[in-house]
Amino acid sequence: MLKSLCSCGISRRNFLGGIAGVGASTLLPALAADPVIQGSKNRIDTHHHFFSPGLNAMMTEKKVIQAPAINWSVQKTLDDMDAAGTAISILSATTPQVSFLDEELAKKYARENNEYAAKLRSDHKGRFGSFAMLPMKNMDDALKELEYALDVLKAQGIGLLTSYGDKWLGHPMYAPLMQEINRRGAILYTHPTSANCCNNLIPNTPPTVVEYGTDTTRTIVDIVFSGTAAKNPNIKFIFSHAGGTLPFLTERLEKMPVLDPKLKEKVPNGVLYELKRFYYDTAWAANQYTIPSLLQLVNKDQVLFGSDYPYRTSEDNIRGLIQYGFNATDLNQITRGNALKLMPSLNT
Repeated sequence: MLKSLCSCGISRRNFLGGIAGVGASTLLPALAADPVIQGSKNRIDTHHHFFSPGLNAMMTEKKVIQAPAINWSVQKTLDDMDAAGTAISILSATTPQVSFLDEELAKKYARENNEYAAKLRSDHKGRFGSFAMLPMKNMDDALKELEYALDVLKAQGIGLLTSYGDKWLGHPMYAPLMQEINRRGAILYTHPTSANCCNNLIPNTPPTVVEYGTDTTRTIVDIVFSGTAAKNPNIKFIFSHAGGTLPFLTERLEKMPVLDPKLKEKVPNGVLYELKRFYYDTAWAANQYTIPSLLQLVNKDQVLFGSDYPYRTSEDNIRGLIQYGFNATDLNQITRGNALKLMPSLNT
């Protein structure tokens, strides 16, 4: 497990280093001020990463630290938000979260991470929300942290990885957690990682390029065909990067219950019913290749603005949405309205 997660972290760091060196400030060329981009100041970014001091120190000790984590700061985050007209960013921890730690350390640093997010929300009122990280090796610990994060810290939702080891989110181990999230009608945001099975499969191609999108698709498929989605209709699922490869595989997924009638009881409302009720963000997807496929699967009201800062700039994502051709009404819906529908407390 540790070897796989370390490989994932190092691969992502190497990938970013190969392109840029130190993250978003050099990942992309400087963009001239754009009055359309800067004309809005009310956007909500639902895929925006932060790095707590304690977890950063532990990642450094375990040699799974990534360049953007080393170079991240609150001021850089606020500067990135302001450049894109982002009023609020929902902070979340990216891979490997605390999966590289043993149970006790995972519990400790998940709490440290969530409390740091709450501190940022308090110190910069109105600028941040958060999706809480959970220590997923022990479901009792995960459930206790969920309760603390949502009831005491008032996080906007829960943020999980798409897989842990070789268990995706439809695995029976996670059923109690899914039931509790469903009972609360809470948000479950997911961020991809690289599963144990699939690190370093293609020479010179780190997992970020192929495996992250694929692992998002794997966890969606597992959630649907395990019956987790149908059993937990009140969970508000958010999947990163436009669902990974999901839009391109929808026809195959629709056929599965036809080819295997036993699956019909897992998806009593049909495959498309579940896929269409999920939310999908625009991180690494604000382009003419991905958006058309996503919008064939879901309506615009299921699409959320996500920057993936500091791995991309928020301004770059907004520019991509504008260049795609969204009009002002649709752009406002994707970059603000849909998030407010999910998280109306952000409007207070």
